[in-house]
Amino acid sequence: MKVIEHLQSATNPQVSVEIIPPKRGGSIKEFHEAIESIRPFNPPFINVTSHAADVVWEERADGTFHKRTRRKSPGTFGLCAVIKYKYNIEPVPHILCAGFTREETEDALIELNYLGIENVLAIRGDGKPKREIAPGRTSNAFASELVQQVVNMNKGTYQEQLMDAAKTDFCVGVSAYPEKHFESPNLMFDLEILKKKQDAGAQYAVTQMFYDNQKYFDFCDRARKMGITIPLIPGLKILTSKQQLTSIPRSFHIDIPYELTQSVMAAETPAEIAQVGIEWSYRQAVDLLEKGAPILHFYIMQRTRPFVRLMEMLQKHL
Repeated sequence: MKVIEHLQSATNPQVSVEIIPPKRGGSIKEFHEAIESIRPFNPPFINVTSHAADVVWEERADGTFHKRTRRKSPGTFGLCAVIKYKYNIEPVPHILCAGFTREETEDALIELNYLGIENVLAIRGDGKPKREIAPGRTSNAFASELVQQVVNMNKGTYQEQLMDAAKTDFCVGVSAYPEKHFESPNLMFDLEILKKKQDAGAQYAVTQMFYDNQKYFDFCDRARKMGITIPLIPGLKILTSKQQLTSIPRSFHIDIPYELTQSVMAAETPAEIAQVGIEWSYRQAVDLLEKGAPILHFYIMQRTRPFVRLMEMLQKHL
């Protein structure tokens, strides 16, 4: 079932999540434990992140260097197959512009299509690509171009002209930024980019995390006035440590409200800090649901205990 179909047919509010694959060499045990812990809350879909390959230069004994391409967290597609066929939940793999050629993207989409996976989240990927694109190959520079490539395959148009090419049937989601993308000069410019993604064929958007709901509501109002009509799913993340007061703004370029900062700083133990974060997310979630959000999306990575505690508190609102 496609994400857009879940949104259109839902009779009660829903909660979806995003997780990350284990690092190279990591065990899948924690992944299974994470899915099992969130499964009772019936997430309609689970996003699975993907990462481009890094180019690693390794020095040989003779002093020369060897270039090797390595992915730190492989396995996105395999985990998506497990989510779909073992747990009967719709997976949404991330597909990226950065670090992948259009030909590699096409191959990836073909594999996903063979696996029966119907949903993808098309994102540019932050930072400069860490690998060189071979001569004669091209890559998507922007998420709107990536969306267009997926839509083209849905129409049976591939990178090379193929006779009787099979059409795919992907539902395409994209990202949105209530506090604007850090590379955009202003929010209006960023909304124009989101409009381009919609015009290219994006069917919904999931927002970057935020801790001030008013910023999300203002963002939605401005988006609608610009003709952006696709669902804008609010993204949330439970704050669970004092270190995140600096790491989250540094990594995601968002503000953390002063009230939340003060409450976290006043907490004395990890359990107290986590409780502050859970309670803040609870108030955010209730406010969003009461004001009409059809679904909430939580960035949980693989740490699910705070999320489970939050969901237990939210049950009466779902």
